[in-house]
Amino acid sequence: MHIAILTFDGFNELDSLIALGVLNRVKKPGWRVSIASPGARVRSMNGVLLEAQASLREANAADAVIIGSGAQTREVVANAALMSQLQFDSARQLLGAQCSGALVLAKLGLLDGLPACTDLITKPWVEEAGIEVLNQPFVAKGNIATAGGCLASPYLAAWVIARLEGIEAARSAVHYVAPVGEKDDYVARAMRNITPFLEGPSACRPLQP
Repeated sequence: MHIAILTFDGFNELDSLIALGVLNRVKKPGWRVSIASPGARVRSMNGVLLEAQASLREANAADAVIIGSGAQTREVVANAALMSQLQFDSARQLLGAQCSGALVLAKLGLLDGLPACTDLITKPWVEEAGIEVLNQPFVAKGNIATAGGCLASPYLAAWVIARLEGIEAARSAVHYVAPVGEKDDYVARAMRNITPFLEGPSACRPLQP
């Protein structure tokens, strides 16, 4: 099971790295979480340099993709050559977008007819793309989810885990990262945000091959 976190230059560290940490709480053979970038290295909005762990081609083939946010997302969606390399399919992949990542999904035509969550700075750009933006941290329909606000990143990661491994696995991952003394409340809030958007009694739905 491969989950790719799409991360571009100017990325927001909280959006990509919190998701990376939460998703890696699943300790299971074959479970792989990668920072996927257009090049070998990617630099954050605050100058942090990361080595990419996967290519865009590998992200296209991943079981789940989270599109991270960043200061250069409008430049990303304006880059036709780059956007043409993103070949995602919600019939066979879980697709999530964090904050301005929703703009990438919108420009790829993957949010047509769906509302989205995003950050307040990105909101007018997503609305310009014809997408209704909700005043809430998380929304999902089928295999597509969006989250708004950096600290909504654990919700998006928990949704991916719940869909692929079940609700208890998601609850355990969130519990691990939650603040001491607030764990029960934190987990309850996180699950309250994602469970209305999970399908089926086990919250696991096989993806199409």
